[in-house]
Amino acid sequence: MDIERIVKSVDHTLLKVDATWEQIREICDDAVKYGTASVCIPPSYAKQAAEYLKGQIPVCVVIGFPNGYSTTASKVFEAADAVANGAEEVDMVINVGKVKDGLYDEVLDEIRQIKKAVGDHVLKVIIETCLLTEEEKIRMCEVVTASGADYIKTSTGFSTGGATPEDIRLFAAHVGENVKIKAAGGISSLEDAQEFLDLGASRLGTSRIIRILKERENG
Repeated sequence: MDIERIVKSVDHTLLKVDATWEQIREICDDAVKYGTASVCIPPSYAKQAAEYLKGQIPVCVVIGFPNGYSTTASKVFEAADAVANGAEEVDMVINVGKVKDGLYDEVLDEIRQIKKAVGDHVLKVIIETCLLTEEEKIRMCEVVTASGADYIKTSTGFSTGGATPEDIRLFAAHVGENVKIKAAGGISSLEDAQEFLDLGASRLGTSRIIRILKERENG
């Protein structure tokens, strides 16, 4: 097991509704100590966290979260505002209802607008795999590939399920070479993390991995 690789792939995450600045600051400190890929936090803390971290670790925020059914204009504003406040990465939630309606062109247009708003910053597209059929997942691999987004991401962690090995295999088989994969939701062990990386993920959205390492250190 490659612990260093796992840690460097972690978007160290705290998105619970009652998250306080003290808790956000703690995960920022942990991210710096362990060298995670980013901290993934609510957009309301983006500016404070960016000023606190001073560029040591990228700040990632979520938009249209967790349900994805905000208007496109709202999501575009959220994304631009997040970047203006110091976020270097943005994770957006698609409108799942539009996928269910077969409105893939509208979903594609929304992702493209948000990517334009974030510019050179990283955009990850959460498709909420637990709510989609296999055919819908494959179509979304194609949409994200065409959109110019940087990552396809499995889950918010706030719906009926999280990342599965099957979904990561499916992503790896169907996304273009320009798209990376983020597994998120339900990653509860180092073994889970290693499996997702081995299957093709390059980012892991989780709060548990660093917690496990801290517990090991503390006996």
